[in-house]
Order: sequence, then structure tokens, then C-alpha cells
Amino acid sequence: MSKQMTVKAEGKEFIVERIFDAQRELVFKAFSEAEHLKQWWGPRGWILPVCDIDFREGGSWHYCMKCIDQNQGDFYGFESWGKGVYREIVEGEKIVYIDYFSDAEGNEPEGMPAPLVTLTFEEFEGKTKLVSRSAYDSVEALQKVIDMGMEQGFTETMDRLAEHLQAVQ
Repeated sequence: MSKQMTVKAEGKEFIVERIFDAQRELVFKAFSEAEHLKQWWGPRGWILPVCDIDFREGGSWHYCMKCIDQNQGDFYGFESWGKGVYREIVEGEKIVYIDYFSDAEGNEPEGMPAPLVTLTFEEFEGKTKLVSRSAYDSVEALQKVIDMGMEQGFTETMDRLAEHLQAVQ
């Protein structure tokens, strides 16, 4: 399993590129189907007890990540809710959505960054290159999520995706 990944902040964007040893259609499904997302979304030690997805333009994805790792101290038992609202979907190639923090009812809290996320899935030497671009309203909003540990969380999430793709092929 290759770990060819780059993570960088550029202006108001958080950009992650990673190559997965899997076909593009499978990587795309991993982002668009609840059965897949439940297996890998979130950092290590976290599960997805709620994953409601209406995968269509204008549809949404509402989920809850819960920490089940006692070694994560104060995070153990903690729930983090999120919601994505799909803007554009190009089957097998691109997913564009607004990424919100939310509560259990799907309400978005005031003052939390809500980036426009563009995921592109490209054929790359028999593998798939995923490019994730999260565009924030300001450099300060991007810095806020970086300070919250987004880089580590995203890296662990991508590692879990790579493991999941390897397991289901």
C-alpha cells in the first residue's frame, strides 16, 4: 500500500493529494455510499454510528463520528456531528460539497468554518489520485481548523481509506 500523500495549506485552501492502489470507481464509491463510509471515515479510534446519505446534487450527508478509543482521554465517548450538502456530482470523477459542523438534528452552528470541498478522482498509472481541495472563507478560518488538528485527523482518515480499499478489492 503506497502512502504517496501531500498535505498543504495554500492561501485559503487546505489541499490533500493521495494515490490509492484501487480503481477510480471504487474510490468514488467509498465517498458516495454509506456502507463504505461507515468503514473508514474519521480518525483512528473513531466510528460512524450515524451515516445518512442522500447522494445527489442538492442532497446531503449527515453523520456522527464517535470516539471509542479509551486511550484518547477526554475524547473518549465524544461525538462530533457533521453535514455535507452536495453542490455538484460527476459520477466517478468529482464531488463538490459544503462541509459543515452540525448537531444531531443537522443544524449548523454559528461561527464555525464551512469550506467548499472539491474532490477529484483521477486515473493515475492504474491507481487513483484523489485531490481534495477545501476552500475556506478566510486564512483565519483555515487556521482555526488546522489548530483543531485537521491535518492529523485527515491523514489518519486517508490511511483508513487506503486500508478499507485494500480489504474490499
